[in-house]
Amino acid sequence: VMKSRRVQVFLILAVLSFLLIHFHFLPCSNNAPMEEKPSPVHILILSSWRSGSSFTGQIFSQHPNVFYLMEPAWHVWVTMYQNSAKVLHMAVRDLVRSVFLCDMSVFDAYMSSQKKKSDLFQWETSRALCSPPACDLFSRSDIITAGNCKTICGKYPFSKVEEACKTYSHVAVKEVRFFDLKVLYPLFTDPSLNLKIIHLVRDPRAVFRSRENTVADLQRDSNIVVGSQRTKGEMGPYNTMEVICKSQVEIYKAGSQAIPSFLKDRYLLVRYEDIVRDPLARAAQMYRFAELHFTPELQKWVHNITHGKGQGAQAFEIGSRDALRVSQAWRKTLPFQKIEKVQNVCKDAMDLLGYRLLQSEEEQKNMTLDLLFAQNSF
Repeated sequence: VMKSRRVQVFLILAVLSFLLIHFHFLPCSNNAPMEEKPSPVHILILSSWRSGSSFTGQIFSQHPNVFYLMEPAWHVWVTMYQNSAKVLHMAVRDLVRSVFLCDMSVFDAYMSSQKKKSDLFQWETSRALCSPPACDLFSRSDIITAGNCKTICGKYPFSKVEEACKTYSHVAVKEVRFFDLKVLYPLFTDPSLNLKIIHLVRDPRAVFRSRENTVADLQRDSNIVVGSQRTKGEMGPYNTMEVICKSQVEIYKAGSQAIPSFLKDRYLLVRYEDIVRDPLARAAQMYRFAELHFTPELQKWVHNITHGKGQGAQAFEIGSRDALRVSQAWRKTLPFQKIEKVQNVCKDAMDLLGYRLLQSEEEQKNMTLDLLFAQNSF
């Protein structure tokens, strides 16, 4: 009898052990063949004011897999405008990191508690905030203009920003408020991020001419960049350009020369002039870098928006235009005396980034587009 009971106890224990193992490991076994959801890709379009970054940002914003925000750090600079750009670097970096992680509570420090989606700087330039779940009146696959979005989608609550962000495979941010790539190194080594940098640069002479048309709009930013005293007088605009050009040089060197291992294959330099010369090829290059598919619909949109008849009269609006002609307008409108001054303060940037220096007014008049580049591409 004792032996029989021992056998029964043994069998019961065996069955219980089997059931325990079965129910413990079965869910894992069932899930094993399923692919894990890929971790999001985080793209930072790093540039400076009037460098074509708003258009480049739209190349990403219009992609149906991308959640995009344009210059969220504007809120930091507006709130803390009495500080220098260097002092604000850490606050800007922390805000951008939170946006990449779809944690929009970071804006609580810079916006009122009654904030709405429409209180977010340039929210209407984000296709993701103009389509579900942020706005139900467009499709996620639609090409959506800022004007149409602003008219229809502004009434939704701010919580929709975070809700929408979490539904995308890619999060892209365009920023003009970083002047040192090393500030971003902790984001590259952050295990919760998969960060890629697209560093967009533009001929400093074109940047200078464009800034002349938007002096009042950029005054607060210029004060933060160089200090309010150095923005005054005849040399004020050139002082600002000198700081911007120096920062572009330092960012390029940090991203491409003697780079740390964590930057390998995660930094891409793009010149705006190369984008407007061959928009489809450059858009395809940036999409490959960002692990995005260049759909036929997007190819058509990129071609149409860069081959229109518009002359870019509205400085902060993205619309169909003759992008190549607009990008080179400075050659005919900027006096050579100003060109010389810009070249003087930005010579290192122009040499490093492949822009040819003009030596005379005569050369300016006769310079063809291809001869503007000391080297054709990167």
